[in-house]
Amino acid sequence: MLPSCVRAVSKQSAIPKKYLGGILSKNNYASEATFETKPYKLHKLEESPSTTVTVSKEDAIDMYTKMHTIRRMETSAGNLYKEKIIRGFCHLYSGQEAVAVGIKAALRPHDAVITAYRAHGWTHLMGVSPLGVLAELCGRKEGCAKGKGGSMHMYCENFYGGNGIVGAQVPLGVGIALAAQYKGTDGVCIALYGDGAANQGQVFEVYNMAKLWNIPCIFVCENNGYGMGTSAERAAACTNYYSRGDYVPGIWVDGMDVLAVRECFRYAVNYAASGKGPLVIEAATYRYSGHSMSDPGTSYRTRDEIQEVRQTRDPITSFKEKIIQTNLATAEEIKKIDGEIRTQVDEATKQAKTDSEIPMEELSADIYSVNLEQQIRNVDPFTSLVHKRIGAAVNM
Repeated sequence: MLPSCVRAVSKQSAIPKKYLGGILSKNNYASEATFETKPYKLHKLEESPSTTVTVSKEDAIDMYTKMHTIRRMETSAGNLYKEKIIRGFCHLYSGQEAVAVGIKAALRPHDAVITAYRAHGWTHLMGVSPLGVLAELCGRKEGCAKGKGGSMHMYCENFYGGNGIVGAQVPLGVGIALAAQYKGTDGVCIALYGDGAANQGQVFEVYNMAKLWNIPCIFVCENNGYGMGTSAERAAACTNYYSRGDYVPGIWVDGMDVLAVRECFRYAVNYAASGKGPLVIEAATYRYSGHSMSDPGTSYRTRDEIQEVRQTRDPITSFKEKIIQTNLATAEEIKKIDGEIRTQVDEATKQAKTDSEIPMEELSADIYSVNLEQQIRNVDPFTSLVHKRIGAAVNM
């Protein structure tokens, strides 16, 4: 039975019949559906994003596929870490998929993104295949940075990667947005950080700069409830992160609802791109894993709490129920999609595990994207330094 807040509409029937609170054609197929989201909370804003959200079948399938792919990739990454194939740090995004997928659905091709170390899902959304992500995590040559970057250093066009320094990506994001403003484009930059990083001083410094110059930067606090072993309530005197900008307007959005996030960021992108300046957005979400692989995630919260969120608020299963109930997709279609994702990620995992590492001579390469010099000193550890003088070169 369709919930009362949902309406399904079919383009196949000019006068569709009503069906259990929805509007469906005689073959019970819907081309789009409308949902009511949770109300947004506003800070220094008079206008709110719409709480009535319409999604087409194509977009719904696309968002579901992306969320499920990220979840499957992160599950694989966790297993690879336990097998000691992924080494170093590894921060998983499981539970937070609706934030990234919802934001990406609202972005234009020339908008930029920079995030923290929980970056695998964003890397995929911005254009890197599951193999490119997983191979990078494993330190293999098929990785998006040839295995040199690892978990926190993945990049592609308009994606400036993760950042291992807590909160450091936020001022960088303002710089990226400043560049867009300087070039005269209407591009914006999404700068994501967690509730723990929200207490960093540099975040407040760039709130000031961004508002002073009306830089088109959208600050996004992914509030998953916990920092590294500490709940938000124990770490912050004010947990209304959307109001932390003071003079910078803010919005609270349900980060477990991909459609609410998409609608919020359609509003936010238009706001920042039109010259009104920055926004601070708090996306209330949840992470199922620990802060990193070294954190079991159960010493400061109960297993029952995690299980309750999985059962009642999971962004993927709740969205799947919506699109099936409104006939945007059938259970058989979803099952087929799930199988295709499982096959794709499993194949990428096998290839990442067996792929080779880059050869020794490439270790110090890729310093420049575009080489403007005829000769560069010390491009590898096996060549002597060359000091240029006027009219002469001296080998050291």
